[in-house]
Amino acid sequence: MTDTPKVLFVASESMPFAKTGGLADVAHTLPKTLVASGLDVRVMMPRHARIKDAWAAQLKPLVQAEIAVGWRRKYLGVETLEHSGVTYYFIDNEDYFGDAIYRGGDAENEQYLFFCKAVCEATRLIDGSGIFKPDLLHLNDWHTGMIPFLMKTRYNAILGREIPTLFTIHNIEFQGKMGFEQMQDLLDVPELYNTPEYLELAGSANMMKAALVFADRISTVSPSYAHEIMGHWAGFGLEGILSARRGEVSGILNGIDTEDFDPQTDPGIAAPFSVADLRGKRSNKKALRDEFALTTALTTPIIAMVSRLTDQKGISLVRHVLEELLCEDVAFILLGSGDPSYENFFNYIAAKYPDTTGVYIGYNEALAHRIYAGADFLLMPSEFEPCGLSQMIAQRYGTLPIVRETGGLIDTVEPYNEFTGQGTGFSFATYNAHDMLEAIRRALGVYQNKAVMRRLRKNALALDHSFQRSARQYEALYETMIKG
Repeated sequence: MTDTPKVLFVASESMPFAKTGGLADVAHTLPKTLVASGLDVRVMMPRHARIKDAWAAQLKPLVQAEIAVGWRRKYLGVETLEHSGVTYYFIDNEDYFGDAIYRGGDAENEQYLFFCKAVCEATRLIDGSGIFKPDLLHLNDWHTGMIPFLMKTRYNAILGREIPTLFTIHNIEFQGKMGFEQMQDLLDVPELYNTPEYLELAGSANMMKAALVFADRISTVSPSYAHEIMGHWAGFGLEGILSARRGEVSGILNGIDTEDFDPQTDPGIAAPFSVADLRGKRSNKKALRDEFALTTALTTPIIAMVSRLTDQKGISLVRHVLEELLCEDVAFILLGSGDPSYENFFNYIAAKYPDTTGVYIGYNEALAHRIYAGADFLLMPSEFEPCGLSQMIAQRYGTLPIVRETGGLIDTVEPYNEFTGQGTGFSFATYNAHDMLEAIRRALGVYQNKAVMRRLRKNALALDHSFQRSARQYEALYETMIKG
């Protein structure tokens, strides 16, 4: 590009400030990669309570204003800091962001309706003051879904120029559904938009649908997922609008932070290793086994999961056959949290099989690194998976994924081919517990062949899962959109 594009990247969470899922990783690593390649990309997100607590000394006030939110007058603050070369803008309002990142139900809808309005107002204020005049807004998931609507119907006219909007779907299952009255009350949305043509879907106003109707372009986080969500079995009711806009939807595969996840330099793992020298992998396995007090032999394969415990992640399949699997010479380690019934199940398994099973309920980033480094296989049997990061991180550490063939898992894991001897993991197609178990047993069979296992580890370690490729694709998309 001849002129440096200015992009405002908007998300509900970003590492290292606030994280509940993979969106936070993307909202950190993609802007950082784009900035390193010469773009002026800045991130806007809520100033959640944990940010105020942990980063107060570095935050600098930028804007203090009062804005209309329906009939209410609400405080809008914008604070800023720089991290990893990226400028962050934090939307401050204690009423909405003084406690949980996601409050659930109508309270969460209100949080992010306010956030959408606040982003538009903050853009107006920093644009008008000359602090930052974005050429494009890159919006992420339903929490930002009303911004394209607000820009198209109000704020472009206020700004005196049209700022194009790109909306990225990270998970189409979550859409920001509510009664139209709530949207009307908080954002003064005219009644004429409460129709299937615009914001209404199955009797509810829908923030993600608003984005899919009004955004200039749409992207999602893997090519296979972009295809899948245009079908009724994966579109969650939005397949019609996506199919209608097929030519304006891009599937751009996510990456991972290869500086943070690097077995050669990771300070939190037991020993470094690389594609050229795998010896440290064994040391990490021993350390992981010892950490969970497993009594299995060092030669016993470790299957791990690092996952949210939800139906989407295929946990019901695991629950169905895990005890059958544990009858074999195998160890199982899980790090995750989510549905209480699943948490209780894994705690039960850990108590019943303490010698072969390790379970940590919760979120622990440092432990995740040690699991990726020490396990032999990562199990990821998702019902659907927009992209997935865990399988890429596992490969980065020479841990072979066992995945269901869906979404981004198709795009990132090459199934082992016994005839060519190539591959970077194992897969199964049908969402069925015993099909999954058969894939696990195939992996365990290959594990007994040291030469093949070593080759597959090296294949996985050699993969480039950095954000460089996707950053180039986003840069090209930005250029197309800005030039119009």
